[in-house]
Amino acid sequence: MTRLRPVAMTAMVASLGFVPMALATETGAEIQRPLATVVIGGLISATLLTLVVLPALYARFAAAIEPAKGAAAEAGTRSHPVLPQAAE
Repeated sequence: MTRLRPVAMTAMVASLGFVPMALATETGAEIQRPLATVVIGGLISATLLTLVVLPALYARFAAAIEPAKGAAAEAGTRSHPVLPQAAE
């Protein structure tokens, strides 16, 4: 959660910078508006993925991997496969 404020502020400032472009009505606005809408949506979705989904996935899979490592260490086996050496 220490990264929440910097990431949220960066995305918010960048999104707010595109608002005038998204609300434009003068010449060329038919090209600017969709572009600004896509950029704002991308910034918002990337921020949510970074702050919510990625930590949740990490917590989910880190919890599943840790018991497997502990069981392998107790059994005296390696927690990762040994790769064969290339013949020279």
